[in-house]
Amino acid sequence: MKRMSKLILVSLLALSLVACSNKSEGGGSGDGKTYNVGVAIYKFDDNFMTLYRQELESYFGELGKADGNTYKIDIQDGKQDQANQTEQINNFIAQGKDIIIANLVDPTAAGAVINATKAKEIPVVFINREPEPSELEIWPGKTTYVGADATQSGTLQGTIISELANKGDINGDGQVSYITLMGDPANVDAQQRTEFSIKGLEAAGMKTNPLSSPYQANWEASKGQEFTANALEQFGDKLEVIFSNNDGMATGAVTAIKAAGRKINEDIFVVGVDAIPDAIELLKNGELTGTVLNDHFNQSHTAVDVAVKLLNGEDVASYYWHDYVAVRKPEDAELKKADARTETVEEIVKRYAERAAQ
Repeated sequence: MKRMSKLILVSLLALSLVACSNKSEGGGSGDGKTYNVGVAIYKFDDNFMTLYRQELESYFGELGKADGNTYKIDIQDGKQDQANQTEQINNFIAQGKDIIIANLVDPTAAGAVINATKAKEIPVVFINREPEPSELEIWPGKTTYVGADATQSGTLQGTIISELANKGDINGDGQVSYITLMGDPANVDAQQRTEFSIKGLEAAGMKTNPLSSPYQANWEASKGQEFTANALEQFGDKLEVIFSNNDGMATGAVTAIKAAGRKINEDIFVVGVDAIPDAIELLKNGELTGTVLNDHFNQSHTAVDVAVKLLNGEDVASYYWHDYVAVRKPEDAELKKADARTETVEEIVKRYAERAAQ
């Protein structure tokens, strides 16, 4: 009888230890749920999206410790191939992920993604690459876009140049002669940054002179360097300003400019977008004119917060926006917590129509 009592006591003690162990691993009360999150990134080899996905994964971990839930994150590299990424998203659906966060290679694939996930009742948070407003009408409340308005980033690039003492007109001929290093020409952000950087400069009263059509450098530093070297050889001192759709291409441009013996901020200006660490270092050393902060910190946190709302069965807004910030000196790029602005599809359609009419 005593032997039986001891066995029962040992068993109870073991169960108690297991329960305590499980409670500790959950990071909370022990009553948390486990959620499987599929994250599709257009490509890992991208400075901005590397910062974004690292912060996204880190913030999910922070929330898990706070709310006791377990968020199992499966992040896939689309390798800039939509067919490859579509297969990854289909695998997420087949695996029964609870939610999908998608940074699409091709934003026009959003409709197909939404229809496929809707059929399995898997909500989707699109990030960084904006789908057409009509796509977000397919499954309202369960699909959303978290990002920043690329027209704002382009406008701020133009503003940075317009606020220089010579407004970018180095040779004093009354116009700014420039080239643009463009990302993916099919990407909405690339299109809008290319267009609105010039509109931002012209809004300040400056005449502009494009020395060539935009160079399709596809977000890559090596191509930014190559095209800039070619432009410097072709246009020489006529080239006064380089607008770059991202900092990666801008850093490539800086390399080419230095190799050509030109002096940034003296006889040529360069502006980028993203405020990545490499660009901030160049800015600190006077080797970049400016950049525009694409706030990966707040965008990634909002994407996670919205995803958690969807996991809790809540409906969400169609759009969550964070502002770009002009960066003229390193301190301007300091990350600060900021709330997102929301918009409906109807509001965004109206705003875009008004913008197009200007």
